[in-house]
Amino acid sequence: MKIDPITQSIVWNTLVSIAEEMGSTLRRTAFSEAVREADDFSTGVFDRRGRLLAQGNFTPGHLGSMPAVVGTVSAMYPPETLSPGDAVILNDSALGSGHFPDFYMVTPAFVDGAFSGWIVNIAHHVDVGGAAPGSQKVMGVTEAFQEGIRILPVKLVRQGAFDPEILRLITGNVRIPAAVEGDLAAQRNANEVGVARFADLIRQVGTETLDAAIDAILDASEARMRARIAEVPDGTYSFDDVLDGLGEGEEGLIPVAVDVTVAGDRIRIDFSRSGDQVAAAINAYFNYTRAHGFFAIKVFTDPSLPQNEGGLRAIEVTAREGCFFNPTFPAPSGGRAAIQIRIFELINGAMAKALPDKVMAAFSHWSNPILSGIDEETGARFIYYDLIFGGYGARAAADGLEGTAPVINCANIPVEVHETHNPVIIHQLSLRPDTGGAGRTRGGCGIAKDIELLAGKGTLTLLGDRHVKAPYGLFDGKPGALASSTLVRDGKEIALQSKQLVDMRRGDVLRLRLAGAGGYGPAWERDPEKIRADLADGYITADGALRDYEHRDTKA
Repeated sequence: MKIDPITQSIVWNTLVSIAEEMGSTLRRTAFSEAVREADDFSTGVFDRRGRLLAQGNFTPGHLGSMPAVVGTVSAMYPPETLSPGDAVILNDSALGSGHFPDFYMVTPAFVDGAFSGWIVNIAHHVDVGGAAPGSQKVMGVTEAFQEGIRILPVKLVRQGAFDPEILRLITGNVRIPAAVEGDLAAQRNANEVGVARFADLIRQVGTETLDAAIDAILDASEARMRARIAEVPDGTYSFDDVLDGLGEGEEGLIPVAVDVTVAGDRIRIDFSRSGDQVAAAINAYFNYTRAHGFFAIKVFTDPSLPQNEGGLRAIEVTAREGCFFNPTFPAPSGGRAAIQIRIFELINGAMAKALPDKVMAAFSHWSNPILSGIDEETGARFIYYDLIFGGYGARAAADGLEGTAPVINCANIPVEVHETHNPVIIHQLSLRPDTGGAGRTRGGCGIAKDIELLAGKGTLTLLGDRHVKAPYGLFDGKPGALASSTLVRDGKEIALQSKQLVDMRRGDVLRLRLAGAGGYGPAWERDPEKIRADLADGYITADGALRDYEHRDTKA
């Protein structure tokens, strides 16, 4: 069946709008700051064959895992075993996106009694039990069974209502049951909206027209992606790096590596040279690795290409079994969020040799501290869940952005929200001058944040990186400044590791300093007017300007 361009455009834009409206519903009805404020969720629409049709503009690590999740759910729950209003959930690390806090909800779309597709969302829950509040403790966790409640695919929602026994089992194993139950309800709400809108589309255009439009959309996306890949010079491009790992300083660094092979209109990303999986909760299960591989290639070839199955057909991601990027169960992975940026940066470093004008220097990384205790005013447990984002790496023609989430479409959570819902005071949230790597274009600045605990005591899980090896610069650009984490107690500063469990008490201040991002190109090529503008805006100081750009006239 031939589809005219207008019909194809209407179908495509409607599919995208469905995924976006699902996201709006999830955000507006969620209970936790992680979902409501930080946008740590994603949405997708699939046809009855399990093909990804469209996604909301949310987190790549979630969305790239969805096709595997739908395949698993549809095999365990064939459509004929489901009814309208049913929904299946799972959070298993290997089956999902890599750690237990991410709950997928998969809902069959029945239209006038006929199974027509799958509506899917994922949300990060602030706690799912395990060894530490927030369920993302890295050090001291040696197997997945220590990380919280593990849910293999199970029918949680039956004809629109939660199964009370399964829900009771889940909420009985988490520290803040009301927030988890509330966010699960928001996920159900979002999928109900998605099913209703998908049904409207089918009734509007008919199943036969929709199927033909989907085939045309996916084939067009594949052709466009293959054409963009064919423009990349053939060859194998490699990059090696290390992650902050299992000890202080150089001890415990985790070696990571990638080889990207371009051959005609296909591309292969291989992480097999990376080190082995580790006995700490930071391993990247393969779904998660593959998702960010897909995302990176899309960024470097055709960022505006529709995100659907067609655009992924020409990309292969692989990693040897048992390596850091393809661990075997029960490898722990609760803190795997700390390395999503590093997956992208490996591929970015490799592609710099093939596409120097499209890549960027390394990000400042980010910090994901989780602080929990008892709020003495209410007597209730609190979980302060934070996402702190710093600077982007410099690009060939532009400086790095400031205070922006890299790789994930999340956001810095407002100070007012944290202080309203948790016994904390945020004494500082500011840019760190002189931390962005110098270059022809400058790396984005790191972030400084100081958090004081007002409760009697609390448990802090630190999840960061770049304390040991600074974010790299490109083409003679300078690296960004290192990150640091410090506990200030009774006026004494105690240095912390990037991934650590810390006991805090009233009056303690957590001082987080995110790394600066890398610079691009030689510093001596930087436009003097841009140096003066940086001085005026506070991105650099006079001393920093003299240090990094002493060949230039840096007087304001």
